[in-house]
Amino acid sequence: MQISNLTKYAAGVMVFAALLAGCSSGSSSTLSPSSSGMQNAVRSGHLQPLRVGGLLVASAMLPLVKPIHVPTALDKHRKRKPDEYISNFYSSNVLQFDYPRGDASTGTISGASEYQGECAQNRKKAFWVVASGADEIEEFAYGGRRPISTLSEAAGEPAACSIDAKSGNLAVTILENGDVVIFTDASGTGTTVADGLASSFFPTYDGSGDLFVDGITKSDTYGVVEMASGSSSFKAVRLPNTIEFPGGMQWDGTYVTLDDQDAHTIYQYTCARDSCSLKGTVALTGSSDCVQTWITKTIVYCPDAANDNATVYKYPAGGSPIATLTGSFDLPIGAVSITNVMR
Repeated sequence: MQISNLTKYAAGVMVFAALLAGCSSGSSSTLSPSSSGMQNAVRSGHLQPLRVGGLLVASAMLPLVKPIHVPTALDKHRKRKPDEYISNFYSSNVLQFDYPRGDASTGTISGASEYQGECAQNRKKAFWVVASGADEIEEFAYGGRRPISTLSEAAGEPAACSIDAKSGNLAVTILENGDVVIFTDASGTGTTVADGLASSFFPTYDGSGDLFVDGITKSDTYGVVEMASGSSSFKAVRLPNTIEFPGGMQWDGTYVTLDDQDAHTIYQYTCARDSCSLKGTVALTGSSDCVQTWITKTIVYCPDAANDNATVYKYPAGGSPIATLTGSFDLPIGAVSITNVMR
C-alpha cells in the first residue's frame, strides 16, 4: 500500500490514482513498479499507504471512477445462513453470500465505518471485520448481522486481522505505523507490539501459532516479518522473490500464503529460521487488485478493488475465475468464508 497521491475530478465523482513508489535497498523483497495502465503510476520518493478521504486503504489500486451502484435483488437462498462475507470500504458495509448455492448477495451488514480486512475461526464460530474509520474490530456470529462484541484500539488506523487457531489470540495490523495489536483470546484491551515495519498491512497465524505480517519496511521496500510462537518480538523474514505490492496473508493448511495485489498471484511459502522458500504460485487471471483474498480448501475469493467486484477461483489451480459474485460492491477490500476455515 504505497500510494500517495489523490486527484479530484469533476462530475460528482472522486478519481483516485494509486501512486506506486519504488526504491531498492538490497533487500530480497524490493518494489517492482506495476504496469497496470492508468490506475497506477510510479513516482520517486518513499512508499506510503493510499489515503482516501483522510483514511488509509490497503489497496494497490482504486477504480478510476467510483461507480454508481444499483441494488441487487436477493437470491432464493436468502433464508439460509450466509457462508461468505465481502467488505466494502466506501459504503461501509459487508455483503453476505451463499456461494456456491447462488452468486448474488443474500444480505448486508452495516453500521460501522470504512470496513477493510476480515478474519474467521471455527472454534469460536465467529468472524471479525476491521472498521478502520472507527478504530474498531467487530465480531459477528456466523450468519449474524449485528456485532456480538467490539474491540477498540488506540495504536492507529487498523487494516486487517488474523486469529490464532491454537490460542484464540486476535492480531490486528496498523496501517499508519509498524504496530500489531494482539488481543488475548480475542477480547480485552489488546497489547501493542512494534513489528519493525514502517506500515503494517496484513497478518496471518500459521498452524504452529507463528505470526506473519507484510507491509512496507523501514528501508522503503515491501517485506514480511514474523513473531514466532512463544516470542514477544518480530524478526524480518527473507523472501526468495520480489513482492510488487503486498496483499492478504493466510495459512492455507500447508503453506503461508501471500497475495501480491499487483502481480495478481498468490505465493505459497514454507518458512523456517527467518527465511521462506517459494513452493508454488497461484495465478488469479483477469483480476486487477485482489486486496485480501480468502482461501478455503478448494477455492479462493478475490475482493477486487480495481474491478469493483468479487470473483471466485479454484485453489490451488488458479487460472481464470469460475464465478463472479454479484451485489452492490463499493471498493471491496476484505473477504472471509466460514466454510473450511483453516486451522
